[in-house]
Amino acid sequence: MSEVPYKPEELLINTFAGLLDGVGHVAVGALSPIPGCAALLAQELAKQKGRDVQVSIIHGDANNPFTDGGRELFDCAGQGRIGAFFLGGAQIDGEANINLLGVGEYPDLKKRFPGSFGSAYVYFVIPKVILFAPEHSARVLVEKVDFISAPGTSPPNVHRPGGPKALVTGKCCMTFDAAAKRFTLVSVHPGVTVEEVRDNTGFDFDLINDVGTTLEPDGERLALLRGAIGPKIAKTYPDFAARVFGQG
Repeated sequence: MSEVPYKPEELLINTFAGLLDGVGHVAVGALSPIPGCAALLAQELAKQKGRDVQVSIIHGDANNPFTDGGRELFDCAGQGRIGAFFLGGAQIDGEANINLLGVGEYPDLKKRFPGSFGSAYVYFVIPKVILFAPEHSARVLVEKVDFISAPGTSPPNVHRPGGPKALVTGKCCMTFDAAAKRFTLVSVHPGVTVEEVRDNTGFDFDLINDVGTTLEPDGERLALLRGAIGPKIAKTYPDFAARVFGQG
């Protein structure tokens, strides 16, 4: 256990930041405060090593280099100038297909969501897409999505430089193997068991030989989060910063 108490959001931020190591440009979509913090943390950690990491948070004006929103983001991604992006879904299945449209048989959906927007495009062109499911349940992590907004894999004859590399949930962290079309559980968050993950996941997955515990943020990392990242993310997500980091 970490010697310094931390919040669940800080564990997730720290986990995401570790997955961003070595990425030169991280883009984060709207309504994504946890991935946004992780990108800023990865930027700060890279700076300590003498490297530059560009962060683009497509929400508000702070940390947002784009003046035309999605169109500039898609153009940048298509040119290969974005290394990592985050995607979620109302449903995610074992082949990393995501559903952002709705639940039920299309077109007679029982529940409709905002829509797919550019998810299929960025899923194909950004090299490292990290999936995020804060709610780890069989309702979200399903055997098969009701509608494929963006496919996790493509046939061999399809040019696809991008795709999913990992899935982080409220309970664990998994990696994804596109060739096998399967997730592999690599760590469970503190206090969570492998059996609990399996019981709450609607699809089958593999295990590494020794599933570990997700790395907890230490005192130095928490000080960095609360002292440097908190004020930065407060410019974009003030309510989140106030709740998690105590930033006014």
